Amino acid sequence: MRSCLALAREAANTDIPILLEGETGTGKTLLAQAIHNSSQRAAEPFVSFNSSAMTDTLLESQLFGHEKGAFTGATNQFRGKFEVAHEGTMFFDEIADMSPMAQAKILRAIEYGQFERLGAEVTHYADVRIISATNRPLRQLTRDREFREDLYHRLNGLTLVLPPLRQRREDLDGLIAGELNRTAAAAGKTISGIDPDALDRLKSYEWPGNLRELHRVIQAVVLFTTGDIVMPEHVILDDQRGSAGNRAPPGADSDDLTLETAVRQHCQYVYGLTGNNKRKTARVLGISRSTLERKLDPE
Repeated sequence: MRSCLALAREAANTDIPILLEGETGTGKTLLAQAIHNSSQRAAEPFVSFNSSAMTDTLLESQLFGHEKGAFTGATNQFRGKFEVAHEGTMFFDEIADMSPMAQAKILRAIEYGQFERLGAEVTHYADVRIISATNRPLRQLTRDREFREDLYHRLNGLTLVLPPLRQRREDLDGLIAGELNRTAAAAGKTISGIDPDALDRLKSYEWPGNLRELHRVIQAVVLFTTGDIVMPEHVILDDQRGSAGNRAPPGADSDDLTLETAVRQHCQYVYGLTGNNKRKTARVLGISRSTLERKLDPE
């Protein structure tokens, strides 16, 4: 991780395109933002764009903008993300999930900084630094012809691979402490320490969801901690599904798929996570205690 950060620091003040690879939740977006903040473009926009789950037409409109009347519903002129990011940084998240047609459309914009808004024939220019991220092996996808090779080479001026959290165990003490302090402060709580057994449980866990999972787990830890010391029973991890307080939602295998049943099962599940504490459960779910009691016992 130190090597990755050192390379990122060196590359920040250049315009070399950077490709960030690593498992989901390893902090690729945070690193992209940090690179921008350390660059000569820091005073200009950092524009993030998720490349997955979007139709080609919508993607083109979002990236390059459109003119009024370009399509049904286009009631006003719209500036796309490339235009907004002018003189700043454009961050493509989940770049490997972009469709072949979308890949072709962004190639020219990335290569020459040229694009047209939908419904217009005027060519616009944007001076944009490109950072991309993926949790899939982009080079292998290129070899398998699932990703354009010419686009791959345009994105891959420098590849930085972020290691998963299970390979950074020496960082866990600092990461846990920092996350705990921030989350407790945001929740208005004072947590002065963590029991050694509770810390051991956190440090011995594999963290398949990486930093994103760590953040979620620490949020729950802060929620369940009633005093100023985190105890082992306050640490709820996904490998505890067999324990009474962390089993799968009751009735999850039932054939009853109605929304009413799903809501009741979820309430029962969270009730178990809180050690059958109705006040905490109602607060976590964002409902009143009387509503919770009706959900837990509909009869």
